This record gives sequence, structure tokens and C-alpha cells, in this order.
Amino acid sequence: MKILVINCGSSSLKYQLIDFNTKTALAKGICERIGQEMGDIKHTPGDGEKVVKEVAMKDHEVAMQMVIEALTDKEYGVIKSLDEIDAVGHRVVHGGEKFANSTIISDEVIAAIEECNELAPLHNPANLIGIRACQKLMGGVPMVGVFDTAFHQTMPPKAYLYGIPTEYYDKYGIRKYGFHGTSHDYVSKRTAEYLGLPLENSKIIVCHLGNGASISAVLNGKSIDTSMGFTPLSGLVMGTRSGDIDPSIIEFIAKKENKSLDEVMNLLNKESGVWGMSKVSSDFRDINDAMDEGNEQAQIAFDVFVYRVVKYIGGYVAAMNGVDAIAFTAGVGENDWRVREDVCSYLGYLGITFEKEKNMVKGKETILSTPDSKVKVCIIPTNEELAIARETVALIKK
Repeated sequence: MKILVINCGSSSLKYQLIDFNTKTALAKGICERIGQEMGDIKHTPGDGEKVVKEVAMKDHEVAMQMVIEALTDKEYGVIKSLDEIDAVGHRVVHGGEKFANSTIISDEVIAAIEECNELAPLHNPANLIGIRACQKLMGGVPMVGVFDTAFHQTMPPKAYLYGIPTEYYDKYGIRKYGFHGTSHDYVSKRTAEYLGLPLENSKIIVCHLGNGASISAVLNGKSIDTSMGFTPLSGLVMGTRSGDIDPSIIEFIAKKENKSLDEVMNLLNKESGVWGMSKVSSDFRDINDAMDEGNEQAQIAFDVFVYRVVKYIGGYVAAMNGVDAIAFTAGVGENDWRVREDVCSYLGYLGITFEKEKNMVKGKETILSTPDSKVKVCIIPTNEELAIARETVALIKK
């Protein structure tokens, strides 16, 4: 069974064709600078060489046509025709409270996604563009929407409600939604499987640490809390996002700097976090290099990031009344040994003992804790595309 996974941004389209029988990617790629004068498609067939082609893509429909042409190309394609694609799985960022599970896409589902656009104005409209482009070019193929927010819909009210008048939740749906749900779902399940834990009787903390970062508490396979909130801005300090701050800071900066609300929100989303604190980069590879050179601001930004991670882990240990395993995933979590080591150095109170030699690995499933550690610590590379394919297969088989 072959599943095409589509992840549309406002000016990009990522794709991966997965052979679900073998759980391998037959091809993957990205179309970039859609809508600009000239864009490009980067296509990698299986383990083959990357093919880069410059082409003008006026919209996502043209980009989707380029994807189809790349997948069926006689020289570097991996299928002979679209008939070989059994279904398409679409990543959709925000499903609000409407979608607690993935769903077959219909006109009614599209209308419901549109109603969530104001909750994710940069993402949902782009996701819908990708869905409509696929429908036009691949009309007979079943399509499934997989929502970033769905996994966290199991949070109880005590975790998702804010301390504001209830009327704003009732009227506008202002509450914690959480994001990176597809990753947290995949990694928590894989962690239980990898460590031999019964998922239905487990306490797992997933640390999805990348340029965007979030942590979740997964109790018996269900998300009961997560660090991102109404938007992806809250929670951890991130690459360019501030994470949790005193809300009064927004008004204070606006008045002192004579900035509009939009300007302050842009500052918190795109000019803050590790980048804003260090003035070096939002990329932890650059931060590590700067730290090696003695850059004090880079070190401070790194320490703040780690400290926030540790505090959230501690909070979620309390929320679940214990923890069986802590999993690191995503770009930083999978590849930055310093982050993992510094986080775990705080966690001795949990009975964690940690093997520094094993921690030097990058992007590979690895148990980092010693056999006698009371809490298991591991690296589990995320695979959101495979998770989307899994959800898609489960639905179309029904």
C-alpha cells in the first residue's frame, strides 16, 4: 500500500511517498518559493541522489503537478502512474475542538477546517490549499486529514482551561490546544514499544525539541498536558519564540517602544527565544559553536532553554505522579548531546543514571540511561510522515 503524505505551508509543499507495507519512504521532497517568480523542487528517490529543478510555480496546484511529475518521471520517479497511490494523508495544523481524531476529508470536513482558520491563520489556509490542489489533480484517491492538535484533545479541563472568564472559552474557544501532536503520538507509542513498556499502563514524557519545541505528559497512551497552548507561542523558550512570559510584558513593550500589537507579537514569535537572547542564531549548532568560543550570551540562551525543559519535565512528573520514561526527539532532541546531558544532569532526584558515552549518538534510537536507572531515558527519532501514513491507512481500511 502506497501513501502520499502532503504537508503544505504558505509558500512550500513537503511530500513523502511511503510504502506502508515496508514502512519505508520511496521518495521525498519539497517544493519551495511557491507563488514567487522562480521556485524549485528538490526530489530524492529512495536512497538515490537528490534531483533539483528550478521552475516557476504560481500556486500550489502547479507545485502538486510538479510532485506528480517527479514521482512518475521515467528517470528518477518511483511509480509508473497515480494509480499506484492508494491514499493521500494531509497534515492539518489546527482542528480546534472539532477533531479529536484523524478523518476522511469531505466537503463538511473542509468547511470545519476553514472555521479553525482564525486559530492558525498562517497554517490552516495553506493546508486547505494543498488539499484542494490534490482533490483537483487526484480526485478519485481517498484523502485523510491528520491534525496536529488531535492527540492533545484527551487533556482534561483542568489542563486546558485558562484562568480567564469562562465566557471567552464559550464564545471563542480560548483554551490550550497543544501542537506537534502527530510527533508526540508517534514518539510516545514508539517509546513504549522500544522499551517494552505496556502503553496502557505507562507514564511517558516526550520532549519534542527543535526550532519549535514542546513537551507532553502521556499517561497510559493519552496526552494529559502539553507545553504549547492556544497557539505555538507558549511553553518552552524556542528558536525564535519567547515561550511563556508575563502577559503584561506585551503592553509594557508596546508603550515603551511605541509598537503596535502586531509588531510586539511579531517580536515574540520571530525575534525572541534563543535567537533574541543570544543574537547569534536560532540554530543550536551555531549556539554550540559560539559557546565553544566563549560567547557568554550564547551560553545564557542555552542555559535558559535547558532550564525551561527541566521545569516542564518536573511539572509533568508531578502531574502524572511519576514517570517511566523520558524520550528526546526532533532536531535538537535527537542530535544535540549537550542539551540531553544538561537536562538529565538536573534529574538525579528521579533516580536517573545516564551513560555519557551513549549520549554522543545522533538521530538514532538509543537508550541513554543505565540498566539500573529508575527512569528510562532514550532518543526516539520522530517520523511524522509515517505517523500520518499510519492514520491514513487505518481510516481507509475501515
